[in-house]
Amino acid sequence: MGVDEAEVPVDAVGKRVSCGGERATVRYFGPVPPTAGLWLGVEWDNPDRGKHDGSHKGVQYFTCRHPTGGSFVRPAKVSFGVDYLTAVRQEYKIDSEEVLSEEISISKKKLKWGNIKERGFESLPSVLLSRSDVSWSGADGEIRTTTPNVEWLDLTGTLMSCWEDVATISQQLDRLEGLQLSYNRLRLPPDPSALRHAFSALKVIVLNGCQLTWPQILECAPMWPQLEDLCVEENSITELQRPEGLLQSLKSLSLSSNPLVQDSVLSLSALPRLEQLNLSKTGLSVIQFEDAAPGSHTAAYAALKNLNLDHNSITEWFVVNELAKLPSLVRLSCRGNKLVSRDGNPKTANQMLIAKLGQLVVLNSCEIHADDRRGAELDYIKMFGEEWLKAGGRSQPSPQFICEHPRYQALISKYGAPEEGELRKPEPFALKNQLLKITFVFPDDANRKPLEKKLPASMVVQKVKGLLYRLLKVPAADLRLTYTSPKMVGTEFEIDSDLKTLQFYSIEDGDQVLVRWS
Repeated sequence: MGVDEAEVPVDAVGKRVSCGGERATVRYFGPVPPTAGLWLGVEWDNPDRGKHDGSHKGVQYFTCRHPTGGSFVRPAKVSFGVDYLTAVRQEYKIDSEEVLSEEISISKKKLKWGNIKERGFESLPSVLLSRSDVSWSGADGEIRTTTPNVEWLDLTGTLMSCWEDVATISQQLDRLEGLQLSYNRLRLPPDPSALRHAFSALKVIVLNGCQLTWPQILECAPMWPQLEDLCVEENSITELQRPEGLLQSLKSLSLSSNPLVQDSVLSLSALPRLEQLNLSKTGLSVIQFEDAAPGSHTAAYAALKNLNLDHNSITEWFVVNELAKLPSLVRLSCRGNKLVSRDGNPKTANQMLIAKLGQLVVLNSCEIHADDRRGAELDYIKMFGEEWLKAGGRSQPSPQFICEHPRYQALISKYGAPEEGELRKPEPFALKNQLLKITFVFPDDANRKPLEKKLPASMVVQKVKGLLYRLLKVPAADLRLTYTSPKMVGTEFEIDSDLKTLQFYSIEDGDQVLVRWS
């Protein structure tokens, strides 16, 4: 660990270093008067590790993204890393002398190892060097002869500093299809297309947490001519530009945890083969396809089958009507939004999603069976039947009703019009008066009998734990709750927030709550 001043690379500025278990980028190398000797000015990946913005006694030696993200450190305190094969040997080595000295006992007989050869790396299909100090390729050609069969390479959080260094490794791995480069800080190449040969077979690349913008990703895209799966979560991506002539082979894209400008999301429709799109935790509240009327298909995202919109700010049901315009959508995840049905029951909201999205096969990771769909669609007909009648449903519903319920007429054609007695009247939200019969069971305590209680659906989990504390004398903080439902036999659901209600978790009359404690 550490280098002498004379051993600091000539091109140290921009290099990645490790120091005390933290990662940083060198921004300055030289004197810092009035102290003697040479210093490295570094910008830490974790700004909490720093002390200043790159200035000292009024002199600005370098700049940082964060006002306290910089420090001066002596070269002896840092490591500039090791070459790829050194990192591989450190990660995968077996000390053959140590193995040979070990004795093996079988049926009280002591055996010794015979002659064994040092372990080779030729057969490794994957190399995992996450958080290692690898920073360059090493001697030219050695990687190709030492790890020739690698198909997946994980370089998460290493000391790689530029794409050229990554390319000198990948160009020696002829079978490489997947590359994990998350949490690195890679300088962009001056001519990305010049590195195209180094990534010509690459199908999957992961670049989470690399502080990249969308224009920078598009700038890099010519390097990846065959890319099918791109994951760029937790970056600095805001506005999305159309990838004209770029990423045309892409089938899967994850933009999760980026603060997207939602009006720019339609730019991605220029990806003709895109089948899977993850837009979770991006702040989206609206998606609109203005090229298509209610109930018809949009020309955008023609190949999109799988869409993840978890943990966004979607509150309006018209957004779901817009999703119904996607011609190939069969899988949707929409958890953690605020789509609320009239009765406030999340299960009713799920039924509405199923009814509105006629092609959907999987919702929130659960397969939609034929009986589930039939039940959801019939309930939807009853739920909005009175509005349908008032809107002139038996002759021709009003344009407003069609806009709000584009599939309703198709459901009428499928099941027939609802009878007057079947119509479900809108009822006030009266959860406070709804009591649930719940059975508490204790799977880790065979001697404790199940306990049956009637609790209001509006009761928060914190109060349920308080009740259990009084019964069990186990601190509420140590209790872990899950529940099962006879409607979903074999599935156990987590109850992971003390501030949510039983109704929030869709707990119903007759469900079981499993109580465990540490």
